[in-house]
Amino acid sequence: MKLPRWLAPYIYGVFQAGVTTALATAIAVHRHLGLGLAFAEEWALSWLISWLAMLPIVIGVSPLIQRCVHALVQPEPAAMKKPG
Repeated sequence: MKLPRWLAPYIYGVFQAGVTTALATAIAVHRHLGLGLAFAEEWALSWLISWLAMLPIVIGVSPLIQRCVHALVQPEPAAMKKPG
């Protein structure tokens, strides 16, 4: 079963926030603790908190960022646009 297309920006936001915060918290935790037994536990908690904090921001700000990008780039020529 696939989800409706209108949910695509929100699903993208969930994944984008998850990947970004996972990497950023892994770097930060590694710098403070190194790679040891405490790393996984500390990273998981830090990632969860970061992801929950960033998710509404990513989803809320994403439309504004897309409008800014579209204002800065030339529109795609009609002949090159993909159908749909």
